[in-house]
Amino acid sequence: MTAPAQTRWPAPAKLNLFLHVTGRRADGYHELQTLFQLIDLCDTVAMSVREDGQIERPVGPPEVAAEADLTVRAARALQRATGTRLGANLEVRKRIPPGGGLGGGSSDAATTLLALNEVWNCGLSVSELTALAMPLGADVPVFVQGSSAWAEGVGERLTPLTLPVRWYVVIYPGVAVSTREVFQSPELTRNSPLITLHAFFESGGRNDCEPVVRSRAPQVAEALEWLARFAPARLTGTGSCVFSDCGSAGDAERLAGRVPDRWVSFVARGLNTSPVHGLLKHGRQT
Repeated sequence: MTAPAQTRWPAPAKLNLFLHVTGRRADGYHELQTLFQLIDLCDTVAMSVREDGQIERPVGPPEVAAEADLTVRAARALQRATGTRLGANLEVRKRIPPGGGLGGGSSDAATTLLALNEVWNCGLSVSELTALAMPLGADVPVFVQGSSAWAEGVGERLTPLTLPVRWYVVIYPGVAVSTREVFQSPELTRNSPLITLHAFFESGGRNDCEPVVRSRAPQVAEALEWLARFAPARLTGTGSCVFSDCGSAGDAERLAGRVPDRWVSFVARGLNTSPVHGLLKHGRQT
């Protein structure tokens, strides 16, 4: 019996070039403003179609149970929405550090929605997939829509942007940070004034989560202080990864070469369009 064909799909990481928390809603969710920059650091989601309707994840991060994995939850959400009788084996191969603020789990879920919509021949639009993505997590919609974007609300109001090509050094200081704990922290600033995109490009922004993460994760504070000796250093999301904008690939490679061995570092190029959308547009998979 021939094994079902497997296709492999990229799931890109993101950086938050700034993150302002502008309020807290009655339901507990936080209002924010941020600028999502997609980068070319990618996980891979490999999948093969099953005829029995079962969704299984035989390969994935060991610290995440298969039933709790966002890829499995995304696949089942698509099943329910479309009524398809097909299933899938999902293999999630990680390069994006977990708990690093790079959106790896959210991107894996988005890639699962986009790719299964294709291989199951569901025919849902990106807007319909975005609606399925929203209950899975605040960062999943931006990966489904597949563009670097200005985001407001709880992250669901997205304005796609074309950003200048930039290169980044990203440092993972070896510790995971809980997004839930950061947003529940009483010391988190929740009243940043709204800014415009023009104002951000004029004067920049900050990450309101950084003081909370610094106080709770000394490894992150240490990485920020080390990186700031060479270039402006920022926290992405709720951490733990920190990054600097280097401008050129050569500058990024040189700075990455100086990162102490106790940390993991990546050189990443900014992307304006997700590679998943590139594959779907051209009708091919890797």
